[in-house]
Amino acid sequence: MTTETTPRSWGAPRESSDTIVGMTTLLGKALEKVGVLPEDEQDAIASQILDALADEEAWKRRFAEKRDRIRKLAQDALDEDERGETRPLDDLL
Repeated sequence: MTTETTPRSWGAPRESSDTIVGMTTLLGKALEKVGVLPEDEQDAIASQILDALADEEAWKRRFAEKRDRIRKLAQDALDEDERGETRPLDDLL
């Protein structure tokens, strides 16, 4: 696990007095750059990150809930192809 030295004010768990546990070097660099922006810009970026994470989590839940249906659709498509009931995509475009 890679860690990055970051400002103390972030309040995340730390390995030492200045290192946030579990943060990659790249994320640390990005947050350092964000940390020098005005508060309204920091809040806007934080909102975008939180929205993206929430959206990703929602997609994961949707796919997990429909996993069996997705597998059946995939198998149906493979079966149709094996029976010769499909056409190459290039023929359709």
